[in-house]
Parts: sequence; C-alpha cells; structure tokens
Amino acid sequence: MRFWIKQGFAVCTENEPEQLDLYIEEGLIRRMFPHGSWQPPGDAVEISAADALIMPGLIDLHVHFRDPGHPDKEDTASGCQAAARGGFSTVCCMPNTEPPLDNAENVLYVDRAGRQANGVHVLPVAALTRGQMGTLAVPFAELVELATVCKDLTGRGIAAVSEDGRSVDEAALMHDLMVSAANLGLPVFSHAEDTSMTGGAMHLGKRSAELGVPGLAAEAEEIIVARDILLAKATGCHLHFCHISTRGSLDLIRLGKQWGVSLTAETAPHYFTLTDEAVTIDSGLAKMNPPLRSAEDRKAIIEALADGTLDAIATDHAPHTWEEKTRSLKTSPFGIVGLETAFSLAFTELVETGILKVADLARLMSRKPAEILGLNQRGVLQEGAPADIAIFDIRENFRIDPASFESKSRNMPFAGREVKGKTLCTLVDGKIVYQKTGR
Repeated sequence: MRFWIKQGFAVCTENEPEQLDLYIEEGLIRRMFPHGSWQPPGDAVEISAADALIMPGLIDLHVHFRDPGHPDKEDTASGCQAAARGGFSTVCCMPNTEPPLDNAENVLYVDRAGRQANGVHVLPVAALTRGQMGTLAVPFAELVELATVCKDLTGRGIAAVSEDGRSVDEAALMHDLMVSAANLGLPVFSHAEDTSMTGGAMHLGKRSAELGVPGLAAEAEEIIVARDILLAKATGCHLHFCHISTRGSLDLIRLGKQWGVSLTAETAPHYFTLTDEAVTIDSGLAKMNPPLRSAEDRKAIIEALADGTLDAIATDHAPHTWEEKTRSLKTSPFGIVGLETAFSLAFTELVETGILKVADLARLMSRKPAEILGLNQRGVLQEGAPADIAIFDIRENFRIDPASFESKSRNMPFAGREVKGKTLCTLVDGKIVYQKTGR
C-alpha cells in the first residue's frame, strides 16, 4: 500500500525538524519533499500530519511481555498493541519469562507470538544462564542461528543476551559469558544489582527511613556496574547497561567510555521524572527495581541524557495486575508499565523544558537503540529506509489515563499527569499498526 504523510515536521537530521511530506511505497520511505513540490500517485492513502511531529519509529531495548508465563498481566499481542499506541515499531523482550528464554524452543515461541501480533517487531533477548540460575551457560551459538524476525533484521536469531531481573553473581562465569557473546557479535545487556544487597522495597535513604521500609542501596547497582565494565574491558564484548538509576553508576560509565570500553547504557522515564518521594507505604505503584532514587540521582540522570553519557531511553515495561500492585509497598512486586507513556513523558520533561532538542530525543529513542541492536537503516527517517514511523501531536496537552491503555496492566504512578506528545499514528514497514481516531 502507498501512503502520503502530509505537512508534518520530520526529525531527519540533528537540526530542528523540517516541514516535509513523506511518500511510502512497498514498505519504504521513497521520497521526502517539501509540501507541494511533488505529487504522489493518486492511489496513495493520505495521512494528515499537519503541525505534528514525524519521528522514526521508537525502539525499546527493554520490555517484559510476561509471555510465556503470565498472560493475565500481558501477552505478546497486548504488549504489541501498547507498543504501537506508544509510537514503538520495535521492542526487545527480556528473558525472565516462565519458563525463561534459555533455549531454542522458548525463543521461537516468542518469535511466533510476535509474528502473530500487529506487526511491531518483537526481538527476543536470551538468558545468559540456564533457568537464570547463574551456573550453566545458555548455548548462544545455537540461538544466533535461529530463523527469527530478529535474524532477518540483525543477522542474529536473538537481539542480545541478558540475565535481566538479576545479575550473574560469579565474576568468572560472567567473564566467560562475555567472551562467548563477543565471539558471536552479541551485545550483553546487564542488570546491575549485587544480589547480596537485595531485600529492600525502595531506595535506601531519607524517605525509606521515614516510611520504616528496608532500602535498596545505590551501591548495589554501582558495584556490578564497576565489575561489568572491567570484565567488558578485558573481554572486548559490547556491554549495555539496563535501567541505570544512580549518579555513581553514571560516573563509572563515563570512566568506562574514557577507557575505550565498548559500552552503552539506558535509563527509563521514571528515573528522570520521579524521585523516591513518590513512594507511599500503602501501594506499590511507584515500586520498581532499580528503585526510584534521590533528587540528586534524578538530576544526574537528566545531565547524563544531555551530555551523552546515557545512550538510550527504554521503558522497562513490566506489567503486573492491579491487585498485586495496590497491595502494601512491602508486599507488592516490582515493576511499572511504560510503553504508552514513555514518549510523552520524555518530550514533556526533557524537550518542553529545553533540556534536549527533539533530535536528541530521536537519537535516544530511535537511532541509538537501532545502532546498539545492529538494525540496518532503522531508527532514522531517510529516503530508502524502512517506513518505521511515529507521528505525535505535540501541540495539545492531555492527561495520562491508564483506563485507555492497550496494555492489560495499569501499574504506574502517572495517572492524571498532564503531558504533551500523544501518538497519532504508528507505521512499521509501511503498515499502519496504530491510528488514533479523530485528533
């Protein structure tokens, strides 16, 4: 099908958005041109983007679809619907499902579920160890050769390897896993958390003391960040840190990059929009792992997004049932949904305030994630590139309404928050996967 996206502001360079039309045919962006300078074929379906922002399709390096294991919280179909509504064209599914993604059968299950969904690209991330037990290595070489959508897009059957949900405790084993990943060209996604320092329900600090709740120390994250940087330096693997939340971690990442380590890192919107002051004793809606940190940490995260220390914004979309998350803080599970709010929170908090340009947001949410994954020609708007596109209304304020979510879950603390950046349309390979009715 042919599409003509008309009169939007396209983010296609490092400069300010340009008012352009886009002509899409056979899944590709065929032409980008000033409105009125060229006439597309008459059968092209018009998509009005008047005064809206045209972005490369967003790429989320970090989601949990609970599939297999807990389809009541999220399955791949509902997760992809949520992704499309949020402007995401590609998502990477973490391996801590039940059972985990530690063998070919389970990886292929996720791939099939993704193919049967709405067209959003679903890329499996395999576990580092069998059963995520931290003892026996997963056969990466076998998984790399699987005939998946990920293989078609990246040349690898899996997007990356990770023990997300926990760290690999043994440094010697982590070293060997990194060597194997490096030999296969696989990024290693690190969940940085010293498991000997777990057990808390929120950030260890003044707020946890006020609430009388066991805390999770910043050092638990920073110890593994330091260790994994040293191991990546020794092994030559590409190391990517998930959900970075502390100033100390950022200082270590800067040092690792100065050393020349092949190193990238992400954070999530809740770490630059909230602090541990949002946590309440009677609910787990603001409970996630890593936890919401101090105001100083939040400021450091924002600075790191501006100076390039942080390479990507991911969601860590982690659905849970309402009953689970509205239990007490101590007994509720960790996790927050984010696919349908990530862009609007980032645009409002970072671009509207003048901290970042729109082009910076495109780099953090599209181009750099594509580079980390090796997604050829994706994450950018250019002629000849796949038509992975998201269109956002950045004029009108709206209030976040969890009741309207496509996700099966509603666990997030942003209900009622006023933001800009509502998704109008999302295309993947030139196919509309989400379109808002009306404007």
